[in-house]
Amino acid sequence: MPLNIPNTLTWARIALIPIFVGVFYLPDSLLSVPHKNLIATTLFAAAAVTDWFDGFLARALGQTSAFGAFLDPVADKLMVAAALILLVQLARVDAIVAVVIIGREITISALREWMARVGKSASVAVAYVGKLKTAAQMLAIPLLLYDAPVQSIDAGTLGSVLIYIAAALTLWSMGYYLQRAIPLLTADQGR
Repeated sequence: MPLNIPNTLTWARIALIPIFVGVFYLPDSLLSVPHKNLIATTLFAAAAVTDWFDGFLARALGQTSAFGAFLDPVADKLMVAAALILLVQLARVDAIVAVVIIGREITISALREWMARVGKSASVAVAYVGKLKTAAQMLAIPLLLYDAPVQSIDAGTLGSVLIYIAAALTLWSMGYYLQRAIPLLTADQGR
């Protein structure tokens, strides 16, 4: 496991998860709900920034590695899953939305792993619809965590709209990836 700046940032993102979750378990007498929301939003935003930054640094410093390519999406999925589960518990996201998004991530990760094993990983490379899904999701989650007005914008309402858009794009992107993989899956069945 190469320990370099990009991988250290990825590990830091993973280390933030228990802190991020733990904020909501502090007593309200110690930290008010609005402060919990603000801290969780800040931690999630910091994780999102390190996600972009570690990839940028890996390429810029020539420190890309197979381990980093494996760990980075795992860290992303763990943080998103933790956030969605918290938001369900806080009644800010419907459970079905969390199940759709988390279920898609597990399904596509397994599909990508299988495709890599059969030498066809390029067939399930990240598509534009997947990038749109990620953008909607990464905008929605901090808004739902913050859950308070920002200027004249109701962050909770905007976040709710965006998370439903993200869920729809999640289903669309999963369909896209499965459509790309079905010919390979059926060909593999014939062997």
